[in-house]
Amino acid sequence: MGQKEFQLNDIVEMKKSHPCGTNQWKIIRMGMDIRIKCEGCGHSVLIPRKEFARKMKKVLQKYEES
Repeated sequence: MGQKEFQLNDIVEMKKSHPCGTNQWKIIRMGMDIRIKCEGCGHSVLIPRKEFARKMKKVLQKYEES
């Protein structure tokens, strides 16, 4: 399994869905820990980078600077 590519402001899908019913999260902070925000209800969660990489399924939408 290769390294998963993700960056700030990407929309990602996690393996488990949020209790609000959606499975889409936006990466809003990156460092040793990654903060993701639920696209459904707006709740944000801070998780370690290693755990995030393990729980992330795929990148749904790449962030594009305009």
